[in-house]
Amino acid sequence: MTSWRELQRMPRNDQRRMQDELLRRYVREYLYPFSSFYREQFDRAGVRPEQIKTVDDLRRLPLSQKRDLLPTAEDPQRFKRFILQPDPASLKRAWPLSKKLPLLFQKWTQGAAAVREQLRSEFYPCFMTFTTGRSAEPVPFFYSPKDIQNLHTTGARLVDIMGLRNELRIANVFPYAPHLAFWQVFFAGQATGMMALSTGGGKVMGSTGDLRAIARLRAEVLIGVPGYIYHLLRKAAADGMDLSCIQSVVLGAERVPPGLKQKICELLANMGARDVRVFGTYGFTEARMAFAECPTHDNRYTGYHVYPDMAIFEVVDPKTGEVLPEGSDGELVFTPLQARASTVFRYRTGDLVRGGLRHEPCPHCGRTVPRISSDLTRESSMKDLQLLKVKGTLVNLEDCAVLLGGIREVEEWQIELRKKDDDPLEVDEMIVHLAVRDESMCEGVAKTVREQFKGRLEVAPNRVEFLGLDAMLRKIGMETEMKEKRFVDARPKA
Repeated sequence: MTSWRELQRMPRNDQRRMQDELLRRYVREYLYPFSSFYREQFDRAGVRPEQIKTVDDLRRLPLSQKRDLLPTAEDPQRFKRFILQPDPASLKRAWPLSKKLPLLFQKWTQGAAAVREQLRSEFYPCFMTFTTGRSAEPVPFFYSPKDIQNLHTTGARLVDIMGLRNELRIANVFPYAPHLAFWQVFFAGQATGMMALSTGGGKVMGSTGDLRAIARLRAEVLIGVPGYIYHLLRKAAADGMDLSCIQSVVLGAERVPPGLKQKICELLANMGARDVRVFGTYGFTEARMAFAECPTHDNRYTGYHVYPDMAIFEVVDPKTGEVLPEGSDGELVFTPLQARASTVFRYRTGDLVRGGLRHEPCPHCGRTVPRISSDLTRESSMKDLQLLKVKGTLVNLEDCAVLLGGIREVEEWQIELRKKDDDPLEVDEMIVHLAVRDESMCEGVAKTVREQFKGRLEVAPNRVEFLGLDAMLRKIGMETEMKEKRFVDARPKA
């Protein structure tokens, strides 16, 4: 594998040649021979693995998606078809002599057991996480030891992209769970030797326990879900804590509104922290890796810097599946180049990105690796309400989150969809529940919310209702739910 030091400044043409070679090798030596699902996909499309020679040739293949992973009555363990499963016959057919000779030599010198152990370390599932969608049964994703090593590699790269020094102390407040976000942070600490305290988030120690641990550690980096991080810092400010030690805040698992970055910096400034860097990150279970923004003096969106030796991203039209030009809005499609165990390929993430994918050097850090626009709507958020129309208008609810998160007076919020008089045949109603810093602000905030929703989303809430902060925290499930309940669809079914 090309060193990260060399790769992150590699010219675009050299990156593309490298990806072409890695893709050819991966399809011929791993994906087609060892994945029963994708072998069928290739055969059904009439494409031989030898025909995939460049990244552009990916267009010849059908897209796969989350529903392909879901169990059916006929195949309740369908996820197993996505696990690379080599056997002696398929290895003999698929691998070139240059790969088989070292195994033969190892067999002659160390015995057959050593060869089995070598292959086990590359392919055998040893670790498992799950997808986190609420609208379908969670799907298990397995890692081999090789995949775990990839998590170390991407963790070290994340630290480098964000400009974090190895001697910094990390407080990881992601929930303890078999989900990518927590484990990517854990393995980043392991790879870099950074001191990392994992608290498990609000459900384990509560915000009071988390803050006590952060203060004792004198953590310089705080990492977690955006809503919980803001809640934690707001409580710390109310308690008069000194958090001048905090230098960086890393947010993951959700979209990060620009206004939230500013609020976090203001809270930390009131607790003695100066010139804090706030980063957004992007990852998803099926990729088994995460990507980060680079630092800027004003914490602007810089795009998620990806790893061209480990993955290929495309942006496609969500309706047609056609590949779109650079910088176009569309749906992200993911193809791995180093994956083992559970493997997806040309996989529709369901995540919609405004500004698409960029390949020119980053204007902030100068890296030449591709960047995914930070203006990204997560599939999990869309599935919560299944992109149903509100008052006849299709509303992107993550745009609502950006609007509400950017209003300085708003502390917490929830959007509820109902039917008038709870009649399934009546019109939709949108109720925005808010907690604000000062009750005297309510009238002005309600006016601002109505105007911004109408002007930017083309739909205004029927009502804006205000709750005290404690009541709102209970309503959204802060510290009790794995993920805060920001969007609630209370519409009865017809």
